[in-house]
Amino acid sequence: MAKRTRSRELDNITPKKRRELEEAHNFPALANMATKLRIHSIESTSAAGSGHPTTCSSISEIFSVLFFDPSGMHYFVKDPANLNNDKLVLSKGHAAPILYAAWAEAGLFPVEDLKTLRKLDSLLEGHPTPRLDFVDVATGSLGQGISVACGMAYSIKHLEGKENRVYTILGDGECAEGSVWEALHFASHYELDNLCVIVDVNRLGQSDPTMFEHEIGFYKAKMEAFGLNAINIDGHDLTSIIYALDNAREFKGKPSVILAKTFKGKDFLGIENELNWHGKPLGDKTEEILTHLRSKLDSSVEEIAPTPPKESDEAEPESVYTIEPPSYPEDTAVATRNAYGDALKALGVDERVVSLDGDTKNSTMAIVFQKAFPQRFIECFIAEQNMIGVALGFSCRKRVPFVSAFAAFFSRGFDHIRMCGLSFGNVKFAGSHCGVSIGEDGGSQMGLEDVAMFRTIPGSLVLYPSDAVSAYRAVELAANHNGVAYIRTSRPATKVIYPNDTDFSAGKSVVLKESGEDKVCVIGAGVTLHEALSAYEELQQEGISVRVVDLFSVKPLDVTTLIKCGNDCKNILTVEDHYQEGGIFEAVSAAMATHDFKIHGLYVKEVPRSGKPQELLDMFGISSSRIQAKVKEIIKS
Repeated sequence: MAKRTRSRELDNITPKKRRELEEAHNFPALANMATKLRIHSIESTSAAGSGHPTTCSSISEIFSVLFFDPSGMHYFVKDPANLNNDKLVLSKGHAAPILYAAWAEAGLFPVEDLKTLRKLDSLLEGHPTPRLDFVDVATGSLGQGISVACGMAYSIKHLEGKENRVYTILGDGECAEGSVWEALHFASHYELDNLCVIVDVNRLGQSDPTMFEHEIGFYKAKMEAFGLNAINIDGHDLTSIIYALDNAREFKGKPSVILAKTFKGKDFLGIENELNWHGKPLGDKTEEILTHLRSKLDSSVEEIAPTPPKESDEAEPESVYTIEPPSYPEDTAVATRNAYGDALKALGVDERVVSLDGDTKNSTMAIVFQKAFPQRFIECFIAEQNMIGVALGFSCRKRVPFVSAFAAFFSRGFDHIRMCGLSFGNVKFAGSHCGVSIGEDGGSQMGLEDVAMFRTIPGSLVLYPSDAVSAYRAVELAANHNGVAYIRTSRPATKVIYPNDTDFSAGKSVVLKESGEDKVCVIGAGVTLHEALSAYEELQQEGISVRVVDLFSVKPLDVTTLIKCGNDCKNILTVEDHYQEGGIFEAVSAAMATHDFKIHGLYVKEVPRSGKPQELLDMFGISSSRIQAKVKEIIKS
C-alpha cells in the first residue's frame, strides 16, 4: 500500500495552558478514578467469564474526566433520566463494563453489583440496554449511536432551547460504517455544536488492526472535511482530555470531534496494544495485572463527585394523542399516502410530534406536515440509516417521531429499525409506494419485504390501511402505540369505503361483505382489498358468495374474527401486494395453524418489473380476475 502523507498527529497544549489546567483540576483524583475503572472492568468481566476489559481500558481516562470533572458531563446522579442532564451514548457498546463502573463510582448503585455483569438476573447486560435508567438506547450494533446522539442534540438545541450537551463515544473500528459519516454530515449541516463526538482510536479491532491504525491525522482531515471542529489528543493524558472537552463546550457553530489516540489494554502488563485480547477476560494474567493496578491507587487522594446541571425540570405526564376526524366524501378516490399526510398535519398540533423524511416528502406526503410545522420537520436527505437513528434520538427526548420513506428503502436501515425495537424506542414509520401497484418505476422502488421486516420487531404495531379514512385513523393509532409502529401506504388512489366516523382499533379487522352462503373468506389489505371487492361483485353475478375482510391490522391480528370467518367459510384466501415470506399469508397461516380450515394465498412470487399498475397486479397474480379464478379453483377442489 502506498505511503500516506501524514497530517498533524496531536494538537499540542501550550505549557502555560497546561499549568493553568493542572492548577484548576484535581488530577490525582482523576488518575485514581481511571485506575479504579480499569480494576472494575477487569473484576466484572472476570466474574462474568466474558466481556471486553481491554476496550474499557483504552477509555478509562476519558471516562474519568467525562464523569467526574466539571469539563465533562453535568448530571444528577440520582436522576439519570432527567432531561436537563448532559447525555452520553456509548456507541461502542461492548465497553459496557466501564459505563456501569462509572455510574457505580458516581453513587447510583453499589460497586458490588458490578460483579453481576452478564448474569441472567442482572440488569448489567453484555451491551447497554434501556432496562437501565441511565441508558437511553441499546447499543452494540456498531455505527448507530452517533445517529441517536444527533437526534438528541437536534431536539435539545433546535426544539427545546436547552443548554445541556450530548456526548457519544465511538470506536475507531466502527468508523468504517457508512452510517457514521451520514450522521457526521447531518450534525455538521444542522450546526449541532451541543454535540461532542469522542473517537477512541485504540488501533486494534476484533480480529485485526483497524484501517488507519494510529494515524489519527487522517481522521482529523476527514472530520474537518465534513465541517467539524476536530481535536487530536493523547487519550491517556488527563490535561489533554480536559483541554479538548473545554474546547468542545466553548466552540460554537460546529459539532466537535475529539480524536483520542489510545492503547487497547492500557496498563495491562503483557496485553497493552496486543492483538487477540478483544472480547475476553484476562485469564491467568488477571491477578498480576490487578496487583499492578492496585499498587497505583493513592488512598490519600480526596474523593471527587460529578457536577450537577444548573436546572432540573419535572417530567410532564404522558397523554393520549387525538386528532380531528377526517372529512373524505365516500366514493371519491384518495391515495392512502395522501391521507397519511393529512393525518400527520392534524396530529402536528401536538408539539411532541416531529416528522423526518429522506428527500421523498413530496411522494410520502410528509410535505403536508412540513408546510404546516416547518420547525418540527427534519429533512434527513438520502441517508435512511441515519434518519432512523436520529428518530430514535428524538424519542429519547419524549418526542414522537414519524419517519417517512418509500417502503423499499426501509430495508436499507433494517438494523437501525431492529435497534429501535431493542431500545424500546417510540418511533413511528410510514412506508409509501409499497408493492407492484406503484407501476412504472419498477422493482427497485417496490416495497415487497417491508411487512415481514416490521412484523419481526418486538412489540411492533403493523397497520395496512385500504382507504383514506382507515389511513387517517392509522396515524392516530400509531401515535398512541408505545413502541415501534409501521403504517403501509399505497401510491394509487383508491375509493373511500368507510364513513369518516368509523372507529378503527389495533388488532381489529373489518368484515365488509358476508352472508350465510359464503364459500371462501377473501382477506385483502391496501390495493388488494379493492381488488377483492371487485372480485366479490363479479362472483355475485355468477351466484358465488364470498366473504371479504379488510385485514387492516397485520400485527396484532384479529384472531377472533379470522377464526369465525374460517369456521363459517371453511376456506381463507389471503391476497397481498407483498412477497409470500413474512407477509399476510404467513401471518394468518401461523395464527390459524391449529384450526380445521384451509388457508390459501395469492402474493407476488417473483422479481417484479415496470408496467402499468393494473397490468402488474394481473401479471403477478393479485388482481380481481386472479382472485376470481382462485376462488373457483378452491370451490371446485
